[in-house]
Amino acid sequence: MMKTFPRTSLAALLLGLVSQAAQAELPGMRGTQHFGFTVPDRQAAVDFFVEVIGCEAFFTIGPFGPFEDDWMSENLDVHPDATIPAAHLVRCGNGTNLEIFEYTAPDQRAEQPRNSDIGGHHIAFYVDDMDQAVAYLENQGVEVLGTPKTFTEGPMEGLSWVYFMAPWGMQLEMVSVPHGMGYEADTGSRLWDPRH
Repeated sequence: MMKTFPRTSLAALLLGLVSQAAQAELPGMRGTQHFGFTVPDRQAAVDFFVEVIGCEAFFTIGPFGPFEDDWMSENLDVHPDATIPAAHLVRCGNGTNLEIFEYTAPDQRAEQPRNSDIGGHHIAFYVDDMDQAVAYLENQGVEVLGTPKTFTEGPMEGLSWVYFMAPWGMQLEMVSVPHGMGYEADTGSRLWDPRH
């Protein structure tokens, strides 16, 4: 004979299973420690982040390779003959660390991915005054794409943003949200914010 459950018990069971799934996480995970990316000229990239953006350079690691075995493909999923002449670690204000790589590889692709490409990416920097930050970048000769836009509805209401380009073609962004975002009215949880 099949056992039946009251609807309230079934709902409670399903809610418990959904709650457990929503709470699943990488054991001990505390947050993002760094964002790594590869550039054509590591020193030029570090200089840009330090001298224009205002980041702090910490240290350099490497070189790695060439190796006589398949260490690079086994551990990094790159061509076995790839090398890493160096990687630099920098920090930009109250945000995650940047790990800036320069690679050599026989099968290396030189073009930057666009945001619309698989693997496309960008780094967004929070600024207190969008107009002042845009004027500063333009005075530094940095290409700013369009003019700042502000969301006027939806969960990102109140957020202003504009993209700009690193000298080697990487897409970067500035954001500012001085009065909070629309989603905050619907939940007590908050996205990470470098101001806090």
